[in-house]
Amino acid sequence: MSKTIFITGGAGFIGSALVRYLINETNNVVINYDKLTYAGNLESLKSIEDNNRYHFVQGDICDRQSVSHLFEKYQPDYIMHLAAESHVDRSIDGPGEFIETNIVGTYTLLEAARNYYSYLNGNKKSGFRFHHISTDEVYGDLGETGLFTEETSYEPNSPYSASKAASDHLVRAWHRTYNLPIVVTNCSNNYGPFHFPEKLIPLVILNALEGKDLPIYGSGKQIRDWLFVEDHARALYLVVREGKLGETYNIGGFNEKQNIEVVKTICTHLNQLVKNKPENISDFNQLITYVADRPGHDERYAINASKIHNDLGWKPQENFASGIKKTVQWYLANLNWSKHVQDGNYQRERLGK
Repeated sequence: MSKTIFITGGAGFIGSALVRYLINETNNVVINYDKLTYAGNLESLKSIEDNNRYHFVQGDICDRQSVSHLFEKYQPDYIMHLAAESHVDRSIDGPGEFIETNIVGTYTLLEAARNYYSYLNGNKKSGFRFHHISTDEVYGDLGETGLFTEETSYEPNSPYSASKAASDHLVRAWHRTYNLPIVVTNCSNNYGPFHFPEKLIPLVILNALEGKDLPIYGSGKQIRDWLFVEDHARALYLVVREGKLGETYNIGGFNEKQNIEVVKTICTHLNQLVKNKPENISDFNQLITYVADRPGHDERYAINASKIHNDLGWKPQENFASGIKKTVQWYLANLNWSKHVQDGNYQRERLGK
């Protein structure tokens, strides 16, 4: 049976992957509500923009009147909340926007959802879900061993992760206090097509193609668990449909890699795929440079995703080897997209010093 799904931040990296998945692989109606800040752009959705089950509305989650009007107009069955300021380096330079969007915006959305939910009846009410999409960075720094689980205590270390931790707590509080039917997911580092170029993987690909330095923070031995974005989209849809109310599900790719490993893997693929290398470059690894580390940089994140696997049957379809090759190939084939999404505010310079 078709559902109406209201997605905040659907023009962002993960949000657009979710929207494309829902339109291409399900019969649901999707309302994409996005402010279209620097990291959100509709070029990521050109392939589905003319579908009659897809509706885009530009707006801000902090605008209670707009959100409430749209809930009344479209009568969503699910709200999937991805809208967020999401880059650690940006949060170091300007934490205020992260507090406003991630905390105040989530509060505003919760209140609008609570009011909307209070007027629902019957199956519409019993089937309603508010799905909050968050990050593993709320858990803080992980030691050399062990994995983040859903019971790991929160120890955020950046303005970004602190703002996301606050939003997680608000969502759970609205469930416990007001009985709003919620589910929460915390994911590891995503990668794949349509990723905004300030993030590590697209930044390295695009800099390498222009013969620019490939900046590695500190020693480059920081470890992240990499999740292919299309695998994440499948997991999100599974959780909103079948997840247990009030529960949190960690979504990880089972792919722990040091940052330096990731960069060298990209260089290897580029060496094989790019015939016309920049002048004086015979091996893209030549471009690797080490720069001062990010303030408060967490050394290791790694997720135990056994709960979503055991309870809901999800597991990633891509491993890192297959996913990173697909990603490099996609950027090589879509260089115009990368040029279009980089405006005057960001030209791959170092942020968050």
